[in-house]
Amino acid sequence: MLKIRNLPLTLLLSALFLGSAAGGQALASHGQVTYFEASNDLLNAKARPRAFQQLQALGARALRVELKWADVAPAPDSATRPNFDAKNPGLYAWGAYDVVLAEAQRLHWPVLLTVTAPVPRWATSNHKRPYITRPDQKAFREFMFAVARHYGSEVSVYSVWNEPNHPAFLLPQWNSNGTPASPRIYRGLFQAGYEGLQEAGLAHPKILFGETAPTGYVTVNVRREGRKALLHDVAPLAFLRGAFCLNPHYRKAGSCGPLQMSGFAHHAYTLPAGPYYVDPQRDDVTLGALSRLARALDLAAGAHAIPGHLPIYLTEFGVQSKPNKQLGVSAAQQAEFDAIAERIAWSNGRVAAFSQYLLRDDPVGGPPGASVRGGVVGFQTGLEYVNGKPKPLFFGWPVQLTVSRSGHGFSLWGLIRPTNGATKLTVLVRGARSKRYRTLKTVTTNNAGYWALRTSVQGALWRVRWTSPSGKRYEGPPIKAF
Repeated sequence: MLKIRNLPLTLLLSALFLGSAAGGQALASHGQVTYFEASNDLLNAKARPRAFQQLQALGARALRVELKWADVAPAPDSATRPNFDAKNPGLYAWGAYDVVLAEAQRLHWPVLLTVTAPVPRWATSNHKRPYITRPDQKAFREFMFAVARHYGSEVSVYSVWNEPNHPAFLLPQWNSNGTPASPRIYRGLFQAGYEGLQEAGLAHPKILFGETAPTGYVTVNVRREGRKALLHDVAPLAFLRGAFCLNPHYRKAGSCGPLQMSGFAHHAYTLPAGPYYVDPQRDDVTLGALSRLARALDLAAGAHAIPGHLPIYLTEFGVQSKPNKQLGVSAAQQAEFDAIAERIAWSNGRVAAFSQYLLRDDPVGGPPGASVRGGVVGFQTGLEYVNGKPKPLFFGWPVQLTVSRSGHGFSLWGLIRPTNGATKLTVLVRGARSKRYRTLKTVTTNNAGYWALRTSVQGALWRVRWTSPSGKRYEGPPIKAF
């Protein structure tokens, strides 16, 4: 997750491009999977039925699930490895994960399964909490074998580790000389996981590398900061280079062979400055700086470290809203920023997937960085507040809308998410001196639900109204031009 840095905020002023004034025909070549991650609710037996109903009504069609190794492993709190066949899936307690993945399969929703920390105590190098220090590669390979054998076709895409460049999920992040340690640890885990999937019968597994947090440091000064320096994140591009055995000029060490993967997963969170925010630190990758990641991947491919033209999967994203004091925007602006962020991803031909992190907010926790000191960082990226009350984003997510100034008029872009084909929607507009909305135009989407419109009609607020074939009415929140 993004942390706050003592750097000036920089906005990248960028116009949003629309291919055609016609409603949707020019958008047919665009497409991306949108994953929804709502593990807090889906893994809770009491909350699960309502959460699945909500996700269906919202138009969710794919899930990301984080499978925590320690949740299912035998004797996870024992310092001594139990005597068991780690490749036998029948010896693990899969619990609620089985229920969630089975329901996703029933609904024909593809699942991205991120296998991650914490790990069993016996699989760590120091046997100390929080059980994330140098996980045993052989044990992880055997576990991934069991995962693949157990879930089989219920998983569409695998991914290894959540935010391995963050000290809350993998340790150590740094060597004592101030250079990154986590990239090489992660490389070993990824290779072990890949081998485990292959041994389980997946000759060419669809697997993602990375799952990186968006910001961090390129080097730390242990002499100046002491042990505190070792709890910093590693910047995602510095992490990428280290894991791919590349120097700062993207030249590969001869001792490292190429890695096989299906895509690079990244968590492109941004700051309250908005989706176009570009962090001045050049090895950070917020949503407004995706070109940095694409270029780094191309350079890595040119060095024969990874396959060429590797797609980017934005597997965790959300816009923080208040009451988050450090990173939150207003609930109304959350809905606007979330739609803009999705459009940025949709407009980038390199992006294969986008995501929504959380259906319901976490309780408010400590400030960014609290998690590495034993605290809890609560995310307020949900469509609902922690008490279940819907935010504007709850109504906007199924019928996304962005409005941007274009010359003397406006460009509108949107998505009807619950639809299974082309459909008609109504675009409403309200003038600056008016209290009522009026119909601007009826628009037809393309088969994927996307649409676009240019208009010279002046307005202060816009919204979308759509009625599903079953008669359910959707009306998005008021949206301002950005």
